[in-house]
Amino acid sequence: MTSSLAPPSVTSGARPRKFLGFGFGPRFFVAFLLGLLWLIPAWWSPGMAFAMFWWDLALLAFWLFDLFTLPQPAQFEVERLWFAPLLLARPSSVTVLIRNAARSSVQIIALDHTPPSFRAQPPALAAAIAPKGFQSLQYEIVPSIRGYVEIGDFYLRYRSFWGFAERWAVAPLSQTLSVLPDLVQARDQAVFLIRSRQIELGQRTRRQRGLGREFESLRDYRHGDEYRNVCWTATARRDQLVTRTYEAERSQSIWILLDCGRLLGARVQSPQHAFTLSKLDYSVNAALSLTEVAVQAGDRVGMLGYGRSVQRAVACHRGPAHVGSMIQALAHLHAEPREANHWFAGRMLLQKQTRRSLVVWITDFAETAAMPEVVECAMHLTRRHLVLVAAVSQPDLVRSARQSPETETELYRHAAAREIADRREVLLRTLRQSGVLALELVPERLAVSIVNEYLLVKERNQL
Repeated sequence: MTSSLAPPSVTSGARPRKFLGFGFGPRFFVAFLLGLLWLIPAWWSPGMAFAMFWWDLALLAFWLFDLFTLPQPAQFEVERLWFAPLLLARPSSVTVLIRNAARSSVQIIALDHTPPSFRAQPPALAAAIAPKGFQSLQYEIVPSIRGYVEIGDFYLRYRSFWGFAERWAVAPLSQTLSVLPDLVQARDQAVFLIRSRQIELGQRTRRQRGLGREFESLRDYRHGDEYRNVCWTATARRDQLVTRTYEAERSQSIWILLDCGRLLGARVQSPQHAFTLSKLDYSVNAALSLTEVAVQAGDRVGMLGYGRSVQRAVACHRGPAHVGSMIQALAHLHAEPREANHWFAGRMLLQKQTRRSLVVWITDFAETAAMPEVVECAMHLTRRHLVLVAAVSQPDLVRSARQSPETETELYRHAAAREIADRREVLLRTLRQSGVLALELVPERLAVSIVNEYLLVKERNQL
């Protein structure tokens, strides 16, 4: 699946740059400066100044000769290759293949127009290409934004062995790329957590006789068995009581609700990267980790990403193809500048999922005097579903609440942080008293904690 998620390669022939498609090479300027040495003898003999004039004229003639012997831009073909998908905060290599159809060798200096979310500075590449040959160039990028990203054209400057003249060309390689969530982290966590809890990857579930309502086998009746589990047809054939045994359902429904409102757009400094990621980025990675684990455990997974309205919705299914659909949907969720409409998302979920399921709601609490809307909606959903609310905390707020203040300003910050932390604890306690599985998690531990809680739900057969 990884190779199929890689962006498509794009190929184009080079064409001259508009307005000005040529220039002077570095050796031209060196030779021009050397011509100024004629001014030294011209100090004693003014006639020697004409020698400098003839030197510059010959230099210009040689520049014209070098320019016209350079290959035309149309004799170059440029291809940008992608061998792996672009993953958020993961280094990736970009390969550029330049083919030279001319009969002369050239020295090339190239520049790829990369967006700022890939690199702080566009990559400058240099290579020598033999006649009728090609050269492969590479550079590194680290995507810092999910979703669609535009990458621009590829610019060329090339000169001959003499280096007096150079031509400027551009290869139109603009394309729209899709930056996906961190698949590597999600799959590594999925495999580790599955192995740590001894869940087999072949979609086998832990059998717990007497739990669940999926038929497992028949056995002789024992004292204490419920009469409703007696199989009367088998009892009639064997002339003795026979009981049905059950196991936990192999295929349950898991719904992931992703809050894409303004609260999830807050940036958090990542300890592993030089740039910041948003709470929504961590939430998307957690949703992908949960999807990987749930699909391998045999469950069906659906997703609803919402702000004021639904951004992306994926129906409940299972299988590798469904994981690919989830990846594409999660990649293009974005934080909105306004508060999310939680009641709208809750009503839509109730319409889509009538059978009892596990609802994993990744959100945050608004700092308002009234009860946050997401808390009321989560308590309403518990009438039909098992709800897990994962509130994404703000690390700097947690630090301010825990640190001892030393100045007057720090004292005010500490008091405000403690007030917010106490209020969030009250909200979490209210959710738990209503039957909601409520957690407050730091962004770095969001994926691991949610997957662990899901596995506990499976083990305890709470669905």
